[in-house]
Amino acid sequence: MASTEIKGLIFDIGRVLIRIDVSRAMEGLAAGGSLSPSELWTVIEKDPRWPDWQEGRISARDWHLHLEKRFGGGLTFERFTEIWNRVLDPTPIHDDGFFKNLSKRYRLALLSNTDPIHVQYMEATYSFFGFFPARVYSCAVGVSKPNPLIYREALRALKVQAQEAVYIDDIAAYVEAAQRLGMRGIQFQSSPQLTSSLKALGVDLP
Repeated sequence: MASTEIKGLIFDIGRVLIRIDVSRAMEGLAAGGSLSPSELWTVIEKDPRWPDWQEGRISARDWHLHLEKRFGGGLTFERFTEIWNRVLDPTPIHDDGFFKNLSKRYRLALLSNTDPIHVQYMEATYSFFGFFPARVYSCAVGVSKPNPLIYREALRALKVQAQEAVYIDDIAAYVEAAQRLGMRGIQFQSSPQLTSSLKALGVDLP
């Protein structure tokens, strides 16, 4: 497998390309409620409708109404959306030059468990998205990592075989899921580590 030419690079988004700070959003949502921000996030992640939200079976407005019914707060949808997006740090982890160089040599894709509110915000906010013509979101395809179907969708979008692709994620289990399909995998820790790991796989970087 190591001798196969690499043609595609597939990146997770959260904590790989964009820093995530859940507390910033939860502080806004928890204001005036009985739960602390950390308690609120735990409850939301365990909400029976969380998979539906992440996999596109519930609309953004219905998700807002669902949380309002559970926790109150009286937020308008517009205010809720603004607070929900605070989880995403506006300054990306890597500069655009990194992706510009990669895009000259490789096909680039995004693969993320995410929701439609974050998708709309990210695509409007981060210029590096322009280097990723292939974007596979759990909320758009109806499945989440580590389901093999979402990885296969990314490969299909890039028009590459598994052995021709590298997958980068901060979560080990998601990297391992990609490797089981035949992709090479990198568990992201830092920008220098990513560069070193890509070079070690034979990715051409300046």
